[in-house]
Amino acid sequence: MSANLSGSHDLNVLGTPLIACSYDPLTGYYRNGCCTTDAQDQGSHVICAIVTQEFLDFSSSRGNDLLTPRPAYRFSGLKPGDRWCLCARRWLEAFDAGVAPAVVLVSTHAKALAFVSLDQLKSCAHAPLQ
Repeated sequence: MSANLSGSHDLNVLGTPLIACSYDPLTGYYRNGCCTTDAQDQGSHVICAIVTQEFLDFSSSRGNDLLTPRPAYRFSGLKPGDRWCLCARRWLEAFDAGVAPAVVLVSTHAKALAFVSLDQLKSCAHAPLQ
């Protein structure tokens, strides 16, 4: 499946059209607000999560500082409560460590299911279950 920058032809993990994750901060591999993906997105930034301080600290400890702004990459830095398209493998790593952030299922790309199970995602679904 190739990326559609509007997200309108991509499906989420529930099998329905992918909904935008966040426009503020502007997220997505393509910085289009959606967790769209294609072969260029080698990190598979497909899980729409609501980040927590615990997750941000965990990610930093793994070498991915999501707190520090990086204007050259159109990245303003994240704070707890922000929605962000996470790499599927990093989310799974956080899940295994017990620090996975909540997931917005309607905004999580179906490609996430190549890395994690729907049950894993649902166990961390942002309430109410979408």
